[in-house]
Amino acid sequence: MKLLRYGPKGQEKPGLLDAAGTIRDLSGVVADINGETLAPGVLAKLKALDPATLPAVPGNPRLGPCVTGMKNMVCIGLNYADHAAETGAAPPSEPIVFLKSLGALSGPYDDIIIPKGSTKTDWECELVIVIGTTARYVSEEQAMEHVAGFAVGNDVSERHWQSERGPTWDKGKGFESFGPLGPWMVTKDEVPDPQNLRMWTDVDGKREQDGSTKTMIFGVKTLVSYVSQCITLFPGDVIFTGTPPGVGLGKKPTPWFLKPGQEVRVGIEGLGEQRCRTVAYAG
Repeated sequence: MKLLRYGPKGQEKPGLLDAAGTIRDLSGVVADINGETLAPGVLAKLKALDPATLPAVPGNPRLGPCVTGMKNMVCIGLNYADHAAETGAAPPSEPIVFLKSLGALSGPYDDIIIPKGSTKTDWECELVIVIGTTARYVSEEQAMEHVAGFAVGNDVSERHWQSERGPTWDKGKGFESFGPLGPWMVTKDEVPDPQNLRMWTDVDGKREQDGSTKTMIFGVKTLVSYVSQCITLFPGDVIFTGTPPGVGLGKKPTPWFLKPGQEVRVGIEGLGEQRCRTVAYAG
């Protein structure tokens, strides 16, 4: 099942993508795609619906972030050995955990705003875990019981603020529009092996990232368990799980970064593809 949110910013409605690719309106069934909706019982109720009985959404509406109302947008750094190598960092012995500002959350086709004065805005295709039930001190064996599904994320990063303005990464990760999420959340029953998904990023039609979740250092079960030891994960929370090699920072011999007027396409096998334009900050 593919769950999404559609409509103008701040006015999104819940939807379901049917097998033919038509958006079906869920607003008569649930209020939104949020933590309450992601409870196992509610997901089972939605899965039992016949999509043909739901109103079809006309036209081509904007899609918002596929999940809303989260308390935590957790990110994992350097979680692919080949990505760590391209940045010159040693693979971590434990997951590197940081938080991304909830104000960075944006839709999968919304513009990515290059921050004022930025010359080092970068892309990071990431598998995103969506939490369905509260996870607190859970074991790896219990971890998947707390997962509702998965989505595509782009952990957009301003490298100057991330690495050259002091020791904390969060500053380079939290700019407005730096968290495209979606186009939809795919429930976990349709993702039999989250550790074997192809992932990619194209910039202006050129393949820049071409990786797989199989090269994660810490897999989905480990991450949910580990994070739950230090951060209580609530329904609707998300975990960005790290990126494979091919980011702008790692380009040899010369790193290069995004500029206004480019198209960034980020996708994961079975989970859909984002398509964003970069624009200059106009404030």
